Amino acid sequence: MPVQWLPGDNFIANSYVYGDILIDAGIHPMAVERYRDRVKVIVLTHCHFDHTAHICEIATMCNAKVAIHSLDAQALRDDLKSAAIFFGERAPATIADILLFDDDSIGVLKVLHTPGHTPGSICLHDTENRILFSGDTVFTEGSFGRYDLPGGNFPALKSSIKRLSNLNIEALYPGHGMPVQKGGKGHIAAAQELLKDLYE
Repeated sequence: MPVQWLPGDNFIANSYVYGDILIDAGIHPMAVERYRDRVKVIVLTHCHFDHTAHICEIATMCNAKVAIHSLDAQALRDDLKSAAIFFGERAPATIADILLFDDDSIGVLKVLHTPGHTPGSICLHDTENRILFSGDTVFTEGSFGRYDLPGGNFPALKSSIKRLSNLNIEALYPGHGMPVQKGGKGHIAAAQELLKDLYE
């Protein structure tokens, strides 16, 4: 099952279509329009505005349910916790249809609770195909998400990246930047090393 990468623009995050799942919804709805009959569920990796800006329009267009980790659900209606205020915007003010928890499954994807960037940040892992959608927890090229926004927590982020480093990952699809098809585990290891070099 191929991953369809819908690149983010400027500050807006990447989105991905995987089967009948859309991962994140900050991009313009027209970027998703060709998949409108396929997408059944929109999974938000976390509550920040650059990942959720067009969730209401896209969910309506696709007639799709919205899923987010339970700890980030309330932030979809909070201008500060959603970071919308930092973009000069308002939170999408939507209510999730599905509350996610660690080890839940959405289709073939396993939900991994990876707090640190936000309390309810998640990654999505296809164990069989060794694919990880990492949101803003970890990026390619050995970088990682901010922890200085409301709800951020450095020790939690560090623990989350350590958890990810133990996974058997080949393809890594981050919330920002370029995805990689090969060597994803090495990118996560590089982020873990950077954390040690800078903060230990």
